[in-house]
Order: sequence, then C-alpha cells, then structure tokens
Amino acid sequence: MIIGGVSAWGLAESYGTPLYVTDEQALRENYRRIHSAFSRHMDTRIMYACKANSNLAILRILEQEGSGIDAVSIGEVQTCMKAGFSPDRILYTGVNVSTEELRQVVKAGVPVNVDSFSELRRLAEISTDVPISFRVTPGVGSGHHPKVVTGAKGSKFGIPRESIIDAYREALDLGFEPQGLHAHIGSGGQSVEPFMDLIGIMIDTVNEIKDQLGLSLRFLDMGGGIGVPYRPHDPVMEVDELAMTITDMIKEETEVETLYVEPGRYIICDSTVLLTRCVDIKTTPEKNFIGVDAGFNTLIRPAFYDSYHHVAIANKFNRACERKFDVVGPICESGDYLARDRVLPEPEEGDLLAVYDAGAYGFVMSSNYNSRPRCREALVNQGQAELIREREDMDDIWRHQTVPGRLQQ
Repeated sequence: MIIGGVSAWGLAESYGTPLYVTDEQALRENYRRIHSAFSRHMDTRIMYACKANSNLAILRILEQEGSGIDAVSIGEVQTCMKAGFSPDRILYTGVNVSTEELRQVVKAGVPVNVDSFSELRRLAEISTDVPISFRVTPGVGSGHHPKVVTGAKGSKFGIPRESIIDAYREALDLGFEPQGLHAHIGSGGQSVEPFMDLIGIMIDTVNEIKDQLGLSLRFLDMGGGIGVPYRPHDPVMEVDELAMTITDMIKEETEVETLYVEPGRYIICDSTVLLTRCVDIKTTPEKNFIGVDAGFNTLIRPAFYDSYHHVAIANKFNRACERKFDVVGPICESGDYLARDRVLPEPEEGDLLAVYDAGAYGFVMSSNYNSRPRCREALVNQGQAELIREREDMDDIWRHQTVPGRLQQ
C-alpha cells in the first residue's frame, strides 16, 4: 500500500501504530473540487467545518487554499486563529452557548451565527456591533444515522421556522444588523434532493424577511452534510449537479449575493487512513477475529454510529480473500470493533491493516479510555512524510490530575 507516494509499511515502521496518515494533495484536491463546483456559478465561501478534523497542519493547508471556517466552540475559534485564519474568515455557530463563551467569541472579533433567543439577548448585553446571522431549524433532516440529523423538527439546533421572523425583528430592535441565514439538515447526505428541500425553505424565509421587515440579507449558509462513499460501491455525491441546482434556485428566487457552504467530511474524510497493527488472531466456533492495536478509543465511529469503514491488509494486497473476520480492538468493551464480517486474506500477527476514510471524526473523537494515550498523526506529500502530532504518553494522561495531600499520607 502506497499513501501519497510513501509506503504504508514504512510509515508504520517509522512512527508506530495506531497512526493516522493524511495525504496533503488529496486534501487540497478535495477543497479545490468543491470550491470550483460552487464558485463558478455564484460568489461562494467554503467554510470548512473544522469539528471534522482540527489538526493545526490540516487547518494551515486549508488556510493556504483560501478556505473559511465553520467553528462550533471557542476552542475551535482559537485553534483556527493559531493556524493563521483571520477572524473575518471564521463563522461561530455554537449551540447552548454560555455567556462567558460568547464574551470570548466577541473579544476574538468573530461573526456569530445565533442559535436561540436567549443567546441573542445575552449577546446584546455584551455587544451589538458583532456581525450576526441566525440558525433556523428548517423542519427537514438528512443524515447517515439518526444521531447526525440536525434539521428535523424537535432538534436541539436553531430557532424553529415559525419563530425565525420574530428573531430577526428582535435583533433589529436590539440594534444588530443581521447579515445572513443559516440552516443545516444533517451529516452524510448522498443525494441532491434534501439540499433542494432545504434551500427552498431558506429561500421562502429570506424573502419573508425582506417583505415583512425590509431587511435584505447578504448570504445564505446551507451548512454542510455532503456525504462521501464509505463503502466501495456507494454512489458519489455529484457536487457539480448539487452546486448548479442550488445556485440556480438562489439566483432566480432571491437577491442574495453570496452562498456559504460548510463541508467538513467531504474535504478531509478520504484523504486519511488509519494504520493499525494485527496483534492477535482468535478463532471461535462463531467468529474469526483479527485483534488490532486501534480500538474505539482511536476510531469511535463504528461503535458509536454503526458506521462502515472499508478495511484492507496493507501488506497483502496481492493475496486472495478467504474468510470472514471481525476486526476488533484492545478496549474492554464488547462494542469495541472497527469492522464486522469482512472477507480478508489470511492474517498473521504483525500484519498492517488500513482503515479507509478515517479523516473525518477520527482523531478528534478519540479518547484516553482504558488509560490509553492517543496516537500519532502523519502528513504525506508527494513521497515525503512528516509527523503532525506526537503520540501522547502516560504523563499527558496524568498531567491535569491531582491527588490531595491528605491522601498521600
């Protein structure tokens, strides 16, 4: 297996496993593809959803490409600014935001996408000079799992569609100058139709705001949620078709000049693989197991969302696939698996397994469960490899823990 011109086996030998490996050129190509698809039709700002992967090196690459940022916490705001993003290239979209966090966001000079009436009123007490937009709950949702559907009725996100005019009216009364409207239906959508439904609702909303309040909004932000093909034969989202359809609707039916799109998964997911070493092989009457050194502490998506990630034995690409195996990790939980019932070549201890499409919600959702330090991340670029995150050790796990003196006697 070769990743970005570098041997996967060599990477594992050099940096150890588990190891996340990102191909810089694949990352850049993904960004350029989606930016080109939309910007050829209308003024578009691609706002990378950095919750998908917030490594400083990844962010720096996207800053160089001209991306903006969708940030959901003050920590993400500060991380992106450290990576070189100016505040005007970041849009803060929090949920259930504390007043203290709002103060920090305002101090950073970042525009705020307001999620509730409470947040609006507390923000007004801090400052009304902040550029704002509102997040509306559109009443339609889409996603690869119920836990990632964000736009349906009853969602914790946003202001209900029937109350959104009142939100803009109150914002004007408080002295704000709202600039945009945001909505997000969910994560992992593979078809154009749900996005068309979303944009239709947003178009109706922005026109009602203009008619009832005389307020012309500058941008529509349709959020992210553009899916990727995790399974080998999954359909690929036709971003050119999506872009043409969405922009045509906006241009024909509104006066809005700019579209914001917030892809995270689409940009980073397939640029990255997780390399993990086979450490144990177990055969039972019911199952065959390949035990590896990465568990749901390293990649939680299969356990959390029942997500599929394609798995291959990186040093046996030329071998016939013979039996079904579950690929399982070292965590003391029965739900600790990376793949189920996969037909693979006959494994041996020491083999290197590659878990594909691991760039989105991989490392950022990893943990220290079972007191296991988090793993390294590497960046490969045209035959060269560099470390972009060092492996933690036990001192990192203990660093912020304190044993009271009375317990040390």
